[in-house]
Amino acid sequence: MCGIVGLHLRDPGLYPQLGRLLETMLCQVAERGPDSAGVAVYGDRRRCPEGHAAVSVLLPPGVTPDDAAAAVRAALPGGPDPLVTAAGDTTVIAAPVGTAELVDAVRTAVPGGTVVGSGTDLAVYKGTGAPADLARTYDLRSAQGWQGLAHTRMATESAVTPQGCHPFSVGPDQCLVHNGSFANHATIRRELRATGVEFDSDNDSEVGARFVAARLARGDDLDTALRLLCERFDGFYTLLVTSADGFAVVRDAIACKPAVIAETDAWVAMASEYRALAGLPGVEHARLYEPEPEKVYAWTR
Repeated sequence: MCGIVGLHLRDPGLYPQLGRLLETMLCQVAERGPDSAGVAVYGDRRRCPEGHAAVSVLLPPGVTPDDAAAAVRAALPGGPDPLVTAAGDTTVIAAPVGTAELVDAVRTAVPGGTVVGSGTDLAVYKGTGAPADLARTYDLRSAQGWQGLAHTRMATESAVTPQGCHPFSVGPDQCLVHNGSFANHATIRRELRATGVEFDSDNDSEVGARFVAARLARGDDLDTALRLLCERFDGFYTLLVTSADGFAVVRDAIACKPAVIAETDAWVAMASEYRALAGLPGVEHARLYEPEPEKVYAWTR
């Protein structure tokens, strides 16, 4: 079944409230996906300071966050001290270097680890367990920023593991969450692998994320990438996709998975159910609507 929530803030005065608002939204859809919960936050300078890149990683057994910090420091030119935040299964490592350089350093320093998010504006948290408990583990309530999304999972296509949790962040400052099931994901996975794309899980949703990331890397915008996804993927889906400056929603041709969008001058929000939006400031004045089938709804920062 799964639950999706997302919040794109237009009013900078609301940035300090992002985490609190997102946690409330997440907990309102918790029973839609009791297996796990993942969160992505854009602009939280506690975890990714200005001038830094951040990498979210699932560490292999036996490796502690302190071990990872020391190994990453040694792998980076000049040996800068990384900022390391442990949040349950996820460890966020930030350093004053470029995103690609930090990703390479983490993969070199922590063999067997799984990078689950990267960028200059993004922190991703993934874990198994009750969504409300995980929100506290992530210290989501204290997060600040301009955009966030979260997902609660009821697993149908792959195992309940942190690697299989959403969001899937497979490109710099990019995230995808999915409610539904892609019917032809195995075929598209083979096609992407033939072009050199590597996968971290057997989750069908990761295939969608890898497809979108490949299109964005070729220069497409979010609107174009999601239109192409609708042409190529079969199945049932509601998707929320975010990038360094974008927030987009799309549903499949028969729109069988629930979704509602609310929009005001201060924010744009999306959720699987209206009750997740009910606590947002000024929601009583929002324009509320259900997204139409195969129509891409996109906003730019």
